Amino acid sequence: MKIGVTGATGQLGRIVIEKLKEKIAADNIVALVRTPEKAAGLGVEARIFDYDQPETLAGALQGIDKLLLISANEIGRRAAQHIHVIEAAKQAGVGQIVYTSLLRADTSTIGLAGEHVVTEKALAESGIPFVIMRHGWYTENNMGMLDQVVSHGVLMGASGEGKTSSAARADYAEADVVVLTGEGHSGKVYELAGDETYTMSDIAAVLTDVAGKPVQYMNLPAGEYETMLVNAGLPAFVAQLYAGFHVSTENGDLFDDGHQLSNLIGRPTTSLKTVISATLLKK
Repeated sequence: MKIGVTGATGQLGRIVIEKLKEKIAADNIVALVRTPEKAAGLGVEARIFDYDQPETLAGALQGIDKLLLISANEIGRRAAQHIHVIEAAKQAGVGQIVYTSLLRADTSTIGLAGEHVVTEKALAESGIPFVIMRHGWYTENNMGMLDQVVSHGVLMGASGEGKTSSAARADYAEADVVVLTGEGHSGKVYELAGDETYTMSDIAAVLTDVAGKPVQYMNLPAGEYETMLVNAGLPAFVAQLYAGFHVSTENGDLFDDGHQLSNLIGRPTTSLKTVISATLLKK
């Protein structure tokens, strides 16, 4: 059985490849990437896979039994790109598609949800057996500029007391691999989130504990937080996106207590403290 992984040189894709190699032979894994040279260190076959050249995709998928479709990173273009992949997979006779969607995509207020909903609908209408892996928040998303946060003693955001149930990127990758290498998952929609739930104030408390320096959370109106991010050097659309995540957090879109992720991987998800400690250790 050959398993193909799109976006295999990305942050999630690289972890998936490594975890797949722990389960199956490397020659049964195919990295589907836009730039094969970047996949040189993965230790698996790499094939050119450019979403924007749909006429080439079916050829690249020949011989693939299961496909992990990691959602693309070009916001606003992803739905069309995903549909190109789904159509190509149908032409190539791919036996199953596993798609990394968004936690409760069908009801979420997060701006990214719409393209995931379109993709899920396309999968359902494709006739190809599929599994939807609705990934929740990656704890690593909160790890930007931690050294500066600790230095200034202030963590800023706009999520109020909104709760996040996040997990490490590696936890989600492990769940994807469980489904890719297992049976009995076809047609299922998994709502994946971390076991631990926290607010931004809780992050500040953990930072205080790990760094040994006091850190307080300062809650800002979403517009002020967005402006602060722009002033910190983020592009305007990225700042708007991040501010939107905070608003959605306050709305409850990043909270989940179903524990489907830890049930799939057979262990508790990685703690917030573990990720913060590892991040600060690298800096």
